[in-house]
Amino acid sequence: MIRKYVDAKTTTYSSTDVVPLAPEVIERVYREHHSYSELARQGIEIHNYIGNHERMGMATFRRFVAGPAATGQLALAEPQVARLAELLEDLFCDEIVELVEQTDGPFDVYDVSVPEFGANFVGGFGGLLLHNTVTQQQLAKWADSDIVVYVGCGERGNEMTEVLATFPKLVDPKSKRPLMERTVLIANTSNMPVAAREASVYTGITIAEYYRDMGYDVALMADSTSRWAEAMREISGRLEEMPGEEGYPAYLGRRVAEFYERAGRVLTLSPDDRTGSVTVVGAVSPPGGDTSEPVSQNTLRATRVFWALDASLAQRRHFPSINWLQSYSLYINDLEPWYKGGLAKDFVQLRQRALEVLQKESELQEIVQLVGVDALPEREKGVLDVARMIREDYLQQSAYDDVDTYTSLQKQYRMLKAILSFGDREQDAIQKGATVARLQQLPVRTKLSRMKWVPEAERDQQFDQLELEMGQAVSALATGAA
Repeated sequence: MIRKYVDAKTTTYSSTDVVPLAPEVIERVYREHHSYSELARQGIEIHNYIGNHERMGMATFRRFVAGPAATGQLALAEPQVARLAELLEDLFCDEIVELVEQTDGPFDVYDVSVPEFGANFVGGFGGLLLHNTVTQQQLAKWADSDIVVYVGCGERGNEMTEVLATFPKLVDPKSKRPLMERTVLIANTSNMPVAAREASVYTGITIAEYYRDMGYDVALMADSTSRWAEAMREISGRLEEMPGEEGYPAYLGRRVAEFYERAGRVLTLSPDDRTGSVTVVGAVSPPGGDTSEPVSQNTLRATRVFWALDASLAQRRHFPSINWLQSYSLYINDLEPWYKGGLAKDFVQLRQRALEVLQKESELQEIVQLVGVDALPEREKGVLDVARMIREDYLQQSAYDDVDTYTSLQKQYRMLKAILSFGDREQDAIQKGATVARLQQLPVRTKLSRMKWVPEAERDQQFDQLELEMGQAVSALATGAA
């Protein structure tokens, strides 16, 4: 069945002519000689090879080295890579598989596990598994919290096992010790009694409040509150209570609100007036992704922040796969005084401008699908260009890169300001006769695409230099066009 599925899917990667090149070498060549947008235009998703450690096929490798090899830069900087590119004209590479297990039987294979990579593959036409494990790990590692409480409510046993096996291996960036040392894990798998599933969420929030009252900042992650609500529905049915919408109890909204309202910051009763806090991150898993169902709607009424995970972004390898048009935060007005005093006076305005650009891009995409990009005026091409920079160079992150895995607010501000500043200069240059195609060829564009990899220690120096080069390059192009 697996063979039939692979043969039927034209998009399935089935290359056997893999190039034996380490991901570190590919990453080095990429950062020295390429930009993300340049490779994307060639159909090469570079994060597959430097983040997910996939192996390049021979055809992809030829396109990858074609540009630097033509200019002679590759032979100087990476002589071994250049030599390999020459040898692959006559040689053929294939991966060696030492251990192969074959099981014969009159049954279909629907689930294949690969322990070495911690991955599961489920058969079916176009089926995908979207895990939020990496997102939760990132929140646990980089959140400004002292204690992490992870509640697995009604999850599959293998997912809880994965968390239990992974967290001890994660290094806390603050203490440089295993993250598990400051983590409380409450495991409640789907085969456990329904009463335990309902109690697990309350157990987690009670433990979080215990540490909060001691003066700690606690991050609670509940995965998933949908399974918790299903447990409430089952218990309510056994008690013969009057059902509400879709069979959930009538008090579902009150229970959800009571849970989320236990989050917050408090002044403890200690003599030294210590403060503690609980931050709740709840994952909702609506059936079929339908957010109009009761659990999602009652959660949105109680919370003021919503991250909408988008399957289409995950398919395009855009991580974190948070849809920027559906997600929102209602805390902006509350945080605006802090942003102005502690970060920058224009940060809120830059954020609003970025959202407007992304919204304008969504509207233009409908026209592009009908008439194509070339039919658009240059000014609207510039909007699409800036929107792509916001998506690929700002919102997209790699959890496996040492620098890109975490970005401070100060660096986020400089990155967003640089992109929107380039957009303003781009529109001025277009008004003077320049084209978007010429602007995309500027060397400063490559530096803009690589700014996410600027180390925090070099942040101010690098971005000041980038601002200077950006102004000079665009002004020179605009003057020549005029």
